[in-house]
Parts: sequence; structure tokens; C-alpha cells
Amino acid sequence: MKYEEVLRHISSGERLRVRYLYALSDITPEQLSLFRASWSTIAAERRRLIIRELAEITEQSFEVNFDPIFFLALEDEDCQVRAAAIEGLWENESRALIAPLIRMMQSDEAEIVRAAAAAALGRFVLLAELEKLDSATGARIEEALRATIANPSETVEVRRRAVESIGYSSKAGVRKIIREAYESEDEKMQSSALFAMGRSADPYWRHVLLNELESRNPELRYEAARACGELELASAVPRLAELALHDPDREVQQVAVWALGNIGGKEARRILEQCYESDDEVLRDAAADALDEMDVWDGIMFSIPLEDLNEEDEEEEE
Repeated sequence: MKYEEVLRHISSGERLRVRYLYALSDITPEQLSLFRASWSTIAAERRRLIIRELAEITEQSFEVNFDPIFFLALEDEDCQVRAAAIEGLWENESRALIAPLIRMMQSDEAEIVRAAAAAALGRFVLLAELEKLDSATGARIEEALRATIANPSETVEVRRRAVESIGYSSKAGVRKIIREAYESEDEKMQSSALFAMGRSADPYWRHVLLNELESRNPELRYEAARACGELELASAVPRLAELALHDPDREVQQVAVWALGNIGGKEARRILEQCYESDDEVLRDAAADALDEMDVWDGIMFSIPLEDLNEEDEEEEE
């Protein structure tokens, strides 16, 4: 397929065909230049559709790379295109993306873009925490997130996404940020605080999370269940069992099943096997996936020599 034919199709008013979009993967600098010239002539609604479709393909396939197009779309005049471009770059860990994300979080005119940028910075906080990003850059990202969280003129939606992102950090003051978000009167902010607790790898939050498993708000139950799974809280297994088997909210049920699989252990397996025997097809499928994950993990642990595990335990004690 000739590249000129691809550009003609995406610039036209024809029904957008996926096979043409795949041809935009791994484009050369010369092709990107031609794409940029055509992009400026395409109507906003069509640009939104193209970027959203590219983002969806990226999520489904690891074999494509539309990053040059997503980077180009970060500067689009349409806010929905800019936000979708950020979503499309969800796997990109390039340092070149950090400065645009900070700038967009701090000064983009559209809330949807500022919120998407704040959320996207989370993976760079994690990279810094894992020492895969230099400390100076990590500190710059966290400083920007803290400023956004503390900005009284910023919207709740943007500030809550910043709270979620900084949740990965073990730096001083992050517990206080999460605590204040949790104590907010806004339930969306509370939900993000629970999400950040799960990201924190900090068992300090276990009592809060166990309490929120009893919340009347299904969104808070959902985030608490997910966080319990992330933190692998064995003490949450009995309550997660109740949510998995009997919660009236379908999404809460499914995340409770996932959490049980992530926590593992004999009791969690027994409950998941009970879910698997359910007449509820959705619950049964979720339990099957969780059991498969447990089997994979158990297989990995079984394949590690016992002396290696003992050495790891000794290192932790030191």
C-alpha cells in the first residue's frame, strides 16, 4: 500500500478503515512530514476519530508504534485530540515526554487535557521510585504534581489525578497528601486517595482499606478492593469473598475476584473455586482468569530453588 494512498484515505470523508491506520505504524521522518501537512487539513471530528482509533489499536497490539503521530497530536488545537494523544502514549517511557506532560498539566486550557497529563505522569513517578529515572528528574515531576495538588484554583478532577500519580512515591509528605485527599468531602477525591493507597505499596493504609470495603458507595468499595489486591492484604480475604460472591455491583464483584487472585493463598483459592462453580457466567469467567494467574505465579514460585528463596529471606532480615 502506497503511503500517499493512506494519506488520501485518512484525509477523506470516507468511512475510516483500520487497515489504513496500521500503515501509519513505524513511519519514517519523511512520512511524518507528509502526515503533518495532511493532518492540518483534516476536520477536527475526523482527527479525534483517527487518534482514538490509533490509541485503541496500540492498546490491543504490542507490534505497532504510532508514537510519532501521538507526539504530533499533543500540539493539536483540539483538546479532545490532545487528550487522546496522551492516552495513546500510555506505554511511552521516554524522557522527551516528561516536559510536555508537565506543561500540559500546569497550563493547558482544557481540564480533560490537564487531567490526562497528570495521570500520565504517574508512570514516571514509578520509574523514579524504581531508580530507572534520575533523581533530579523524579524530583521535578513530584514538585509539579505537589503544586497541582495544592493549587486551590485547580479543579478536583485534575488534582485527584495528580494524587493518584504521586501515590507511587515513598517520599516524605506523600502519606499526608493521600490522607488529606481521603479526608476530603468530595467522594471522587476519596476514591483517588484509595487508588493511591494501592499504588503506595504501604501497608500503613490497611485499616482504612478494610473499612472502605464496607462503604455504601460502590466506587469506594471498588477502589478499596483493588488496593487490597495491590497490597496483597491477606486480612482482606474474608470481606473480599463477600464482595466477590454477593456484591450487587458487577464491577465491585469482578475487582474483588481479581484481588483474591492477586493476594493468593489457600483460602483465596477456595473462594475463587466457589466463584468458578457459579451459574453467573461473568463471575465464572473472572474467577477462571484469577485462578489462571494464581497457577502461573505458583508455577514460578515452584520453579525457584528453595535455597534462593532462603537467601532472599535472609537479605530482607538484614
